[in-house]
Amino acid sequence: MDVRLTGEQRQLRDAAAKLADDLGPGSVAELDDESRRARLERAVAATGWRALRTDGASGVEVAIVAEEFGRGLVDVAFLGPVLADDLCGRLGADSHGTIAIGDRAIDARGSESALLVIGEQVAAAPVGATLPGADLTRRTAAVADERRQIGELSADEAIRWHALAVTATTADLLGVARGAQDLAVGYAKVREQYGRAIGSYQAVAHLLAENRALIEGAISVLRHAAWAVDELTAAQALRAARIAKVYTARAARTVCETSIQVHGGIGNTWECLAHVYLRRALVSTELFPVRLEEIDLGLS
Repeated sequence: MDVRLTGEQRQLRDAAAKLADDLGPGSVAELDDESRRARLERAVAATGWRALRTDGASGVEVAIVAEEFGRGLVDVAFLGPVLADDLCGRLGADSHGTIAIGDRAIDARGSESALLVIGEQVAAAPVGATLPGADLTRRTAAVADERRQIGELSADEAIRWHALAVTATTADLLGVARGAQDLAVGYAKVREQYGRAIGSYQAVAHLLAENRALIEGAISVLRHAAWAVDELTAAQALRAARIAKVYTARAARTVCETSIQVHGGIGNTWECLAHVYLRRALVSTELFPVRLEEIDLGLS
């Protein structure tokens, strides 16, 4: 495995990062800016990134975009549609908007239909009313009871798709952790106490340094899991994805909670963006969740 990104992958990362920085929400108030979100939606649609797998993109490339969109709190649909695109490609079926888990369509903004994977069977159902949720950047919706079978995956394809789904949500978690860390570091540089920036005090600097170490570990396990999606056997790919998810979910929660702590009192207010990162991290952790028993590495 070569952990280095290719030139094309670096260009993809830079393009996704620029889009997220330019049009993602820079404050809690901007989450309600429909004009900004409409511009973001047009930009994401123009890239064609929701159909990355149809275009022959690797798991690494899907993870690159998911990570940058998590970092920038991109609040239009990507994760659900890109997973639906991969699934439709495996089935040779017409495209559907997003993915459903149980009776809920995830990342459902703009989607009229959702795909459900039950074992190796794939069904489609209309997307209904929006449901309340903790994540302020992505929409969850009800799935109608009227479902129709549209195909069946082989056992290998079902496992490999599941590996991609776990890896993509892990990439989102890593991006969220990076975004929350950047937010905390930026605040620590400008917030002063006793005439000095709070980041100059060891109590704050050590917290941020420990977070950076957690993020670096997450980068390593995610990069391997994303590579494994296409390069290892289906079972090995799923195992790599699960290991990455367990580590990154814990790291992301720690980083987000520390970001709130570094912000002090303002970190507990609605106006501070730190809680938006934490909300997204908690929701992404529960999308295709992983238990320690499933990876059997004796982790605690």
